[in-house]
Parts: sequence; structure tokens; C-alpha cells
Amino acid sequence: MSRRAFRVFVCGLAGLFLAAANFGCRSTSTSGSSGKAAAPPVDLQCDDLTDPSGIDDPHPTFSWILNSTVRGCNQAAYEILVASSRQDLAPGKADLWDSGLRKSSQSIQVPYAGKSPAPGADCFWTVRVWDTDGAASGWSAPAFWTVGLLDAANWQAKWIGDDGTGTNDSHTLPARWLRKEFAVSKDLTRATVYFSGLGWSELYVNGKKIGDHVLSPPLSEYPKRAYYETYEVTDELRSGGNALGVVLGDGRFYAPRGNAVNAGFPKLLLQLHLEFADGAATDIVSDASWKLTTNGPITANNEYDGEEYDARKEFPGWSKPGFDDSQWQPAQRVAAPDDTLCGMRQAPVRVTQEIRPVTMKDMGHDVYIFDMGQNMAGWCRLKVRGPAGTRVTLRHAETLESDGGLYTNNLRSARATDVYTLKGDGEEVWEPRFTLHGFRYVELCGYPGTPTLNSLTGCVVGDDLPVTGHFECSNPLLNRIYHNIFWGVRGNYRSIPTDCPQRDERQGWLGDRAEESRGEAYFFDNDALYAKWLRDMADCQKPNGSIPSVCPAYWHVYVDDVTWAGANVIIPGTLRDEFGDERAVADHYDSARKWIEHMEGFITNGIIARDVYGDWCMPPENPKLIHSEDPARITHKALLATPFFYHDLRLMQSYALQLGKTKDAAEYGELAGRMKTSFNQRFLNRQTGQYDNGTPTSSVLPLAFHMVPDGMQRKVFDFLVNKLTETWHSHIGTGLVGGKYLMRVLSDNGRPDLAYTIATQTNYPGWGYMVEHNATTVWELWNGDTADPAMNSGNHVMLIGDLGIWMYEDLAGIKPDPAQPGFKHIIMRPMPAGDLKYVKASHLSPYGWIVSDWTKDQNEFEWKIRVPANTTATIYLPTHNPDDVTESGLPLKQAGGVRRVRTEGGAVAADVESGAYDFTCENVQ
Repeated sequence: MSRRAFRVFVCGLAGLFLAAANFGCRSTSTSGSSGKAAAPPVDLQCDDLTDPSGIDDPHPTFSWILNSTVRGCNQAAYEILVASSRQDLAPGKADLWDSGLRKSSQSIQVPYAGKSPAPGADCFWTVRVWDTDGAASGWSAPAFWTVGLLDAANWQAKWIGDDGTGTNDSHTLPARWLRKEFAVSKDLTRATVYFSGLGWSELYVNGKKIGDHVLSPPLSEYPKRAYYETYEVTDELRSGGNALGVVLGDGRFYAPRGNAVNAGFPKLLLQLHLEFADGAATDIVSDASWKLTTNGPITANNEYDGEEYDARKEFPGWSKPGFDDSQWQPAQRVAAPDDTLCGMRQAPVRVTQEIRPVTMKDMGHDVYIFDMGQNMAGWCRLKVRGPAGTRVTLRHAETLESDGGLYTNNLRSARATDVYTLKGDGEEVWEPRFTLHGFRYVELCGYPGTPTLNSLTGCVVGDDLPVTGHFECSNPLLNRIYHNIFWGVRGNYRSIPTDCPQRDERQGWLGDRAEESRGEAYFFDNDALYAKWLRDMADCQKPNGSIPSVCPAYWHVYVDDVTWAGANVIIPGTLRDEFGDERAVADHYDSARKWIEHMEGFITNGIIARDVYGDWCMPPENPKLIHSEDPARITHKALLATPFFYHDLRLMQSYALQLGKTKDAAEYGELAGRMKTSFNQRFLNRQTGQYDNGTPTSSVLPLAFHMVPDGMQRKVFDFLVNKLTETWHSHIGTGLVGGKYLMRVLSDNGRPDLAYTIATQTNYPGWGYMVEHNATTVWELWNGDTADPAMNSGNHVMLIGDLGIWMYEDLAGIKPDPAQPGFKHIIMRPMPAGDLKYVKASHLSPYGWIVSDWTKDQNEFEWKIRVPANTTATIYLPTHNPDDVTESGLPLKQAGGVRRVRTEGGAVAADVESGAYDFTCENVQ
């Protein structure tokens, strides 16, 4: 089953406990059978992607899943075959690699160790496994990857474009249209195209758009790196005349505003490799023989402002052979950018969903307001009939004014407006190519006649990442909040994690995602996305080690802030813990070490106070404010920077140990120890348990990072609880920084009930308050309905904090064990909090689906779980007495697959093998 198929699977819980085919595993269940069905592995991944094209890494990694609910199903060995053709993918014939039988339970991140394939080669692979009884599975269905060009020397193409033509607005350009005709005179066996169209591009072959990617290639740090795409186009070519066509849009390569780095005018590099039956090969490349025009239908495009399209200027057949391009100009050979070209190693941006408007309101004077019913990122598809020359305008916004018109003040200078000029030829259907909007409401003006709800379709646009989780509980408000988190995260994935999709910003702010990235992994398979973002961070890094607050550095914000730039240390640990991706640590270690060394220069007497942003967006005392001005609500800079830098040092210590760098590990540990001592000496009042002025964040961070001195944890925690309940009346009392850890600190220290109360408050401040005020995503500000519009996005992720993590790891009880990362071993400890009657949750880990489905009825607790094949779990049941627990009707200690039953931490604990279980507890706490 592919990850795309899993996406359908996750849409409902009905299938979560369907028994999969039994891979030949020992069954320890009294009700199970031990069959030897030998089901092969499924969901094969290469570099965490399904059948990827253009992989530049000569040693990619392989992963697969054993899809079985039989208890105790574990892999004891594997064998991988890799061949240059499907026909040779068999034992004794595989010409690239036969791993032989490898005694190992590893089924994720297995490195390729075969022959180095040639640039552009096809590589096919398959895997089989053995269980602990020595039974072999069948071979998996073949998977493949294609190799990229690997090295700059393999590019024969030249960069081409038009460095000069623009509009009166220096930040808005017309699209560049390029074409090239060529002939195929021999029997063609394979055709592969490699191209990079900066900023964004679309490729056409003989009139057909190639691929379904949009806003592609991915954003990057253009002075250092750019990405190219790879497609096989053999079936699109024919004997005789053929044509290539490319459309270039601005993207972020040509800066949408003067305050951003401008990398230059849009440009193209393209290489079409043709292989023939007689063994010959040739390349069609971008060069001065191509034709170009800027006088096409896309008269202006800009990410912030929108796209203008004049259908009267279309040129039918422009990307087909035989088109008259005599009025087009020769393409210019333009200077090559300094970028290193890399193949894509992440999921592309696509239109991932279409939604229909729920209402349409006639505002008079030919103005109509459409409500999509959901704040989203993307654009609208327009259907219209009318006379040639009619201009239809679509403006986008997240909220409405009191009179029902668009509220656009929070967009700042972004015009968020698309304009379509009709050609007058029956029904016309149009959607933009090179812009993006964050919106719920659309103002339609100039429509000929009266529009209907069918006149517009909302196209949801973002990174096409598999959904990896489902969460549902008995509290409808919490379900609405979960919905808002899902759509907020989804709307801010666009080849980088962005801060917002609507205003004139849309930057990759590091502080927004440092810890939120962990929670997002429960919603989407974001490993490759964040690994790519780590490369952006390294590319942005200055020679002295400084990392900006924004990556890619479209804004040059190099302020040496610990809590923002520290994301480059935190995120590798998230990818290791959540995905078992140890390469992220190895690949990024040098960059992280360089930053640590740079920041060490700011330490004075064991304290670092390099904090620029504070506890960003702390709930202000005045509903009109963006930031609090009350000193009692403001956390000291050193109370933020020192704990985070301490946390970074402990992470670096663990990375160094992982990589065998024991000297580095000792140095990080020693410095961390000194900082902990200095921090507590300076800020902790041992009599009261208060740090500095006592903001909730000043307590949360030392507790979260284990900086509190031994024997003081309870006092510090009690101070935090008192502050939250008395001063904040059991509401959120932190901004972005403290909110990253608040919910888990409360639950880990025995107060999941307080965390639940905070999560479900419906008055200000809180996530429920946003829901009560019609939010369908998460706001940038706790007072997003009243605050100054200068910084008031309706679709942000930074205030999610650890709420998503808390839902999965605490309420549902699904958590990775850092000692066996990637959910190889799972910690399952649900916390029935407040008035919750049930939680149904599932998470697609690298090993398969983990399920936690519990119901609480008075003093009885029923818990159905699924532990994926080739993993184990430690479970915790909410009762003190093992005799109060049964599994599938049997006493716990007699249940198959259950090991080492004990009482631990006030709960009944047990180690369990993989499989599906049904526990019932009496006399629950």
C-alpha cells in the first residue's frame, strides 16, 4: 500500500483494525494463527519518497513496511536487489546490487551500497525479509528511482531568458514564454528532461503540460542553491517534428518587494536527453536558438499581488511544432546564477484539493462576495462567459468588514488580486499559475451577468505531503481546534515552512517552527521537507557561523537570536526522533556546531541574553496591542536565551555521541552544566520556586529542559500552576516561546487536567476563543479579532505551540522513544483528562500505523491499540493494580505478546510486541 493510498485509509477509523495479510511471523496470541503467508514488504520508499525522479545522491536510502497485525511480527533479516532494468531485477541477475541476506531488523533508512549508477540512469529495486522463525517473505513489488545529473559537468545546457523586460511596476513582470522545435528522426527508446525554471515554471511538450507540479521548482537560498526537475517524456514525443515550451514566472527569484533579496530576472536551464534504439544519444538544450516573448497572456505576475491574464493575447499551439514564432525574439544567453543545482528531494507543490463556495452575497454595483467556508492557501478557478475585453477581478481576504465587504488591512501592501480579461469565446475557464493567496473570502467584480456558486472553485495549494495522522475525541471544540491546526499547517507548507500565506511576508521564520515541526510530523509526512529546510539554513549561514531568523534569507535578518536560529539545532533531533532520520543529524552537524561556536562568544558568566523577539505574541493586556507592554508579562531575555541555548547544547551532546565525537560531547556537556548552575544562581528564588519576575514561560522552560535543581522541581511546578490558575485564570499565559512546551510540562508533572482546561477555554486568550470567533485556522495573535492589522494574520502556526504534540502524545498516548527513534519503540501512555469520554487517534510512523483508541465510562477504561510490525511498545494503563486489567478477555499477565507487567509511575506498565490489542481496565484512576 502506497502512502497515497494510506491517505485514503486515514480518512476514517473504520479500517484501522482490519487485519492485514500475515507476514510469516510467530503468533503469540491465543486467538491468532501463526501462518506462513509470506506477504512481501509494502510502501517502498527511496530517500523517503515514492519512486522519485532525479535523485542526486549516489547513495540514497531505502525504507519499507511490514503490514501485519499478527503479534510478535519482527524482521530478522532482509535482502535488497537493485538493477538497471525490471527484467534484471531477480536473484543472480541484479546488476547494481545484491545485498545478500543481511541479519538486521532495520527496515528504514537502509543505505544503498551498490555500484554507482550513471547520471540519468533508471534504478529498480525490490526487497524481501525473514522473520524471527527464519521464514522468508516474497519479493516486494518493484520500486524505482531515477538518477539525476549528479554533477555540473553533465549539464550541456545554457541559461537563457530576457534580462530587462518588465512593467511599470518594478516588482511585477510579465511571464516569459520560451519555445524550441526539434526533430526526432530515429527510433526513440527513452527521453528524459531536466530543467530549472527560476523563479517558477511550467514545461510543455507538444502542447501538453508535463507533470502536475505548481509553483515549482522549490524555493531556495538562491545565491547558494537552486533545484531542477526531472521527467521522463518518452511517450510525449513522436517521430518527426516536436516542440518544447516553458513559461517562467517571478516566484521569489525576482523579488516581489524592494526590501527582499532580488536574485535576478526569470531564467531557464533545460536539457532533454534522447536515447535511440541504435545506441546513439543526443541532447536538446536551452541556448540562443530558442525563441522568447514577454508579450503573452500573463501580463503581470507576483506572489503578493496576484496575476493578470489577458486571454485575447493567447497564442494557440505555441508549444506545438509548426507554430509561427517569427514575431518572437531570440532568447538571450544570460549569466548563470551562482547556485548549485540539485535534484528535488521533497514532495512537490500541487493543487491538493478543490472546495466549493458555501455562500455568495450580492453587494450591489456588480460586486459579489464568495465565502469558501475555510481559510485556505491557493487560488480560485473561474468559469465565465462574456464579451471579449471584459475584465473580471478577484480580490482575496481572510475576513470581512462589518458591512460584509473584504477586510484587507492585515494584508499590508499585498494586493492579492487576480484579473482575467475575456477573449469572448464561449465558456472560459481560467486559474492563475504564478501567484498564491491566503483567503476565505473572494470579491468578484466585473463578472458579465450574474455569477453562481459554480462560478468559482477554490484550489487548495501546498506541498503534497501524505497525511500521517487522525485525531478525534468526545469534545467537539477540541476537534474544531484540531481542524484549525491541520489547515493552518497545511496552508503554510510551500516548499519551505512559511509564516503566513496572505500578506506581503510569507517567510520561513525559524522561531515559528523550531518545536512545532515535531507536532506537525503527526499531521504530515514532513521529513523530506524539513531536511530540505535544514539545507536552506546551512546555505544561509555566514562564514562566522551566524544564521538568520528567516531561511531562505529573502530578508537579511542576521540578529544572532538564540530562540529563533536555534531551530537549526532542534529540528535535526525532531527528524531523528519522529522519522529515525539519523542522516539529518550527520548532514547538519557541522553547520550546527559552527553556529554554537559563534554563539558561545555571547556568553557572559554562564548566561547568554541574545534574544531579540522575546516571548513573541504574549497575550497583551490591551485588546488593540500586538505585544504586551506590561513588565509583569515580559520574560527577561536571558530567561529565554539561556534555557534554549542549554537545550541546544544538550542536543549537540547527543548528536556528538551518535556520531562518535566523544570529545565534542564532553565539551558540550561541560558547558551546559556550567550554564545550568549560573542560571539557577542568578534567576531562581529557592524559597518561592519563582524564576525572575515569574512569568509562566520563565517556569516552563527550566522545567521542560530539566534545568531545575534536584529537589526543586515540585516547588517550581507548583509556582507555575498557581500563576496559571490565579493570575491567568486557567488560560494560556505564554507567547510563542513558552507555548512550545507548556502543555507537555503540565501533563508530564501530573496536571493534564489543567492542560485540558487551558486547551478548551472559549474566552480570551485561547485556541477555543479563536474557534468561537469563526476561525478555521489558527491566528497569529491571541487577540486576532481586535489587534492592530499591521501584524494580524488569520493563518499562522506559531501559536499552536505544543498543542498538536500534546493531543497525540498525551491525550492519545502515542510517543516515540528517543532511545529507539522513529517509533521503533513506542511509548503509549494516554491521559484521560477533564470530561473526555473517548479519543480515537492514529499515526503513520515509518513502520506503519500506530493506533490508540480509548473510551472511558465512569471507572472503566477500554483501550484498543495497534503496534506496527517490526516494533515494540511500552504501554501504561490508568490503574494501580494489574489484576484490574484484561486483554481480549484474558488476565493481562496471560495475554499473548504482553511482557514484563509491573506497576510504574502510578500506572500498570507492560512491554508488548507488535500487533493489535484490546485492553479493559477496572477501577481506573
